[in-house]
Amino acid sequence: MGKQLKVALHGRAQQSQKDLYAAAGIETVEGPARTEDELIELIGDADGAQVGIHPDTTRRVMQACSNLKVVSRFGVGVDSIDIDAATELGVMVCNVPGSNTTEVADHAMSLLLSLTRRLYDAIRTTREGAWADNPRAMGEYTPSIRRLSGHTVGIIGFGNIGRAFATRVRGFGVSRILAFDPFVNQLAADLYGVKLVGLEELLQEADFISIHCSATDESRHLINADTLKLMKPTALLVNTARGPIIDGEALADALESGEIEAAALDVTEIEPVPSDNRLLKIPNCYVTPHVAAMSQTFIRETAVMQAENVIRVLTGEKPHGLANPEAIKTVAVMRHTEPGRWEDIPDFSTALQV
Repeated sequence: MGKQLKVALHGRAQQSQKDLYAAAGIETVEGPARTEDELIELIGDADGAQVGIHPDTTRRVMQACSNLKVVSRFGVGVDSIDIDAATELGVMVCNVPGSNTTEVADHAMSLLLSLTRRLYDAIRTTREGAWADNPRAMGEYTPSIRRLSGHTVGIIGFGNIGRAFATRVRGFGVSRILAFDPFVNQLAADLYGVKLVGLEELLQEADFISIHCSATDESRHLINADTLKLMKPTALLVNTARGPIIDGEALADALESGEIEAAALDVTEIEPVPSDNRLLKIPNCYVTPHVAAMSQTFIRETAVMQAENVIRVLTGEKPHGLANPEAIKTVAVMRHTEPGRWEDIPDFSTALQV
């Protein structure tokens, strides 16, 4: 290949990634980007880019960076990338499917246990000295400590993480596990001892609800003032998926009024969550800072796979994950008319057919 390939690394790249690019003979540029304009400046004439959650990789970014062929996200989500625009422009959008399944399922389980066992309150009051100096303070929360065993669990979204969560929660002796996912059939759910139901039935029947669906136009504010009213007043709600799936103001209203008992969130509609957000002031709402996917293993392994995605696409091989396979057709047409971005890049169409 005559042309020197270049990849833009948004944020602080890991040494393992830099080593992979160096071994492949690919030049890298690295730097922060807090705005759309800064991201355009960083990517410039690069052939590929490692991008993050913020800022969004918009149509404007991809149009301005006319040499860009592939963007690779760290982890599973690609909601910060305009998939439709990328497909239209012939830009491959890559992710690393399954990279954080274990971590997110573990975190969801941890949040649920924190709610049922009132761990935050137990730790806080003990740290404040209440156990020795004011044992009556424990009476504020101990009466509401609950067991998982014998209760009904509802899972919204039954993909890899939803299934991993089902496997974990079953070990606590729950009576039933219900799931809502219009893209999954009962045969697949049977493998996990899960019954597929409609959303309304799940919300009405479940004692504990954990959200694991993708962020789409259809799932935006899936949990809202109306659907919250369907839940039991003793319901516990956990969200480790994406913030916009829940209407934050409606949830705050429901928690403050006692419409549902409590919630635990790793994600919020706006991130980072503003310090004056209502949800942060409500005692029966726990919020963690979008860390469900984190672990040393996840960071190490996903970094390598993120870089490998870019290298593979630019050298004509199949990436670990392709979020917009329809772009294969777009690029095939471009190659037979005006190659544009893909001039002098090996033909990947056969390797990437899915």
